[in-house]
Amino acid sequence: MTVQIITIDGPSGSGKGTLAAKLAAHYQFHLLDSGALYRLLGLSLHQQDLLDCLDSELERCVKIATNLDIKFVTNEAGTRVELDGEDVTQTIRTERVGEFASKVAAIPELRTALLERQRAFAQAPGLVADGRDMATAIFPEAQAKIYLTASAESRAERRVKQLQGMGLDVKINDILANIQARDKRDMERTVAPLKPAADAYIIDSSALGIDEVFKLMTSFVDQQLAN
Repeated sequence: MTVQIITIDGPSGSGKGTLAAKLAAHYQFHLLDSGALYRLLGLSLHQQDLLDCLDSELERCVKIATNLDIKFVTNEAGTRVELDGEDVTQTIRTERVGEFASKVAAIPELRTALLERQRAFAQAPGLVADGRDMATAIFPEAQAKIYLTASAESRAERRVKQLQGMGLDVKINDILANIQARDKRDMERTVAPLKPAADAYIIDSSALGIDEVFKLMTSFVDQQLAN
């Protein structure tokens, strides 16, 4: 049986996570939040004081990536993410851990270590995979490829609202600078840089609401999966 795969790639803050979860629920597919894997690895390496010596401790870091003790527990309230048995659902969504993830993602050996772990999520009846290189590197065979983007300014505004909702005191200029730096790092990395797949459906969500984007996505996906 062929596993149907929907990929959603795009820069940080474009709304990929929310829309990927909505698509997975709509089609009753499995969900892969690849960004969470990189955030979990970044957090783990930070906790072990390895994030600033990735090159000199690369072999040890690869071993950690291969053996990460992670768990995604889904229930009616959402998805709880555990690292070494500890609930880190909120922790991995902070800007700081996002920076950790971006550093980790720039190291080819660490990307390779997480590669098979991501591909193992492709199980029947289907998968919605959210990330930066899902269509270009992890699932190039995907039937429906979407690239979701938005201006850096609109993404910064959304991120500020999200973090303030978590009770954090943040400044939009700092968030915007972080987003622009992360975009540059993700787009210029040597392995699997952030870019749309040649056959991706590109959606700019800068001036669109979640429901509007979701309607565009399902219309496209329905057409692709029917072929």
